Amino acid sequence: MKLARCEHPAVGIFWAVVDVAQDQVTPVSGDFRDWAPAVAAGRGISSVRLAGPPLALSEIRLLPPIEPINRVVVAGANYAKHLVEFGLSAPAQPVAFLKAYGALIGASDPIRFPPLTEELDHEVELVAVIGTGEIDVENPLACVLGYTVGNDVSARDLQRSGPPGIGMDLFAAKSQDQTTGLGPWIVTKDEFAQGSPRLRLTLKVNGEIRQDGSTAEMTWDVGQLIRFVQQRSSFATGDVLFTGSPAGVGMGTGLYLKEGDVVEASVEGIGTLRNVVGKKPQLIENHT
Repeated sequence: MKLARCEHPAVGIFWAVVDVAQDQVTPVSGDFRDWAPAVAAGRGISSVRLAGPPLALSEIRLLPPIEPINRVVVAGANYAKHLVEFGLSAPAQPVAFLKAYGALIGASDPIRFPPLTEELDHEVELVAVIGTGEIDVENPLACVLGYTVGNDVSARDLQRSGPPGIGMDLFAAKSQDQTTGLGPWIVTKDEFAQGSPRLRLTLKVNGEIRQDGSTAEMTWDVGQLIRFVQQRSSFATGDVLFTGSPAGVGMGTGLYLKEGDVVEASVEGIGTLRNVVGKKPQLIENHT
């Protein structure tokens, strides 16, 4: 089952079940936190109450599939070849941090070019969506509702700008407004084999493949990442977890994003984000 957070001029913002073959979405009634746990438990479409007639998929805007009240957790340093691009050795445990909700954009929204960066980078990622408020660290995948696609767009020069001895400035690098694609929808976990998914991830810029990897290459799988985060800061129903990106980012190739670039981030079995990089605004300096 595919679940999307949608916006329609006549309906407003709502969750819906998506039928790509029929080019339609059917609105779902009730709060996400009311029906998501039942879906995560494997009860399927019977867990949701459909409300109203279907709408044309082509006529709605696909929003990031996360409510504004939820957290965006990002796990980094999770692909060995990606670490080589940064000149780093593998850490002894996962690395996780938060991304601002305001950084998110939907599947077809433009990528805002932050005025402070000259090195705008891409990172295609599998993103796990948490479907319950109860997390069993002995069986962490039980809490997963499903999976979606992320493009963790980063400002690399800002990332390196942290003061000596302090470390990377991940807030400046990863939380720039309206940069990070998420979507196009959540595919429920029952559509994948049991266990942590093993899926191909690709990212294209203007049709050229820049990243091509597999979630099978992750150092820590989805369950291990959930356990690591949960033991430090509890997940809530609807939170999302970016799980890391394979090699091929601009930091390693020197090919950063430019104005007008068409960026397509895809995860096998889920879908594609297609976002165009906007025009970089002039930075207005304050001389007072």
